[in-house]
Amino acid sequence: MKENLTVHGSILFLLKKYVDQSLPYRSWEQLLAKANLKDFSFELTKAYPLDRVEAIMIAASEHTSLPVEKLKEDFGEHMVPALFQMYKHYLQPEWRTYEILLKTEEVMHGAVRKLNSTAYPPVLNVSKVNDQLLVVDYHSRRKMGSLAMGIIKGIAKYYGEKDEIHVECMTAPDAENVQIKVHFDIRIAQNKKAPRLSDINN
Repeated sequence: MKENLTVHGSILFLLKKYVDQSLPYRSWEQLLAKANLKDFSFELTKAYPLDRVEAIMIAASEHTSLPVEKLKEDFGEHMVPALFQMYKHYLQPEWRTYEILLKTEEVMHGAVRKLNSTAYPPVLNVSKVNDQLLVVDYHSRRKMGSLAMGIIKGIAKYYGEKDEIHVECMTAPDAENVQIKVHFDIRIAQNKKAPRLSDINN
């Protein structure tokens, strides 16, 4: 028996925004028709079957001739500014990509679960190897590791660190358990060790 997995309505909202901004006019309606979801609508606060998102992504892949994994990654990167706007009160101004990743499960996903009882974000276990390497272990039966890869890249882009960060998937990207290595340029590691102005003045 197939498990009834769901996604939060906010993900569908962001997916529609991605399609509207990345593909030609009225592509969303065309994708819904292609996915046999012509009359499908959604609300931000409700949960919907995962297969709706999967069908839309498959339709988008056929529409664009891009692999589904690539589209999921692009979508993940595209959604970061909107996510940060939603949860800006949980972010510290001094945080950058390194700190955000370390705090994602505790702070960001904690906020998601607190604010949305129907939202079940994936479990992310982030291990600090050193100032130049974090290891992200993704666990989710939804199998959307490609989306997580895109979000990591989107965070780096948001902070202007994309050229200094290399994201490497060590497993199949859309398995239940995915391991991702995030390599940081030596300049980022050195900046982390530099004293902050607030530290000097105290």
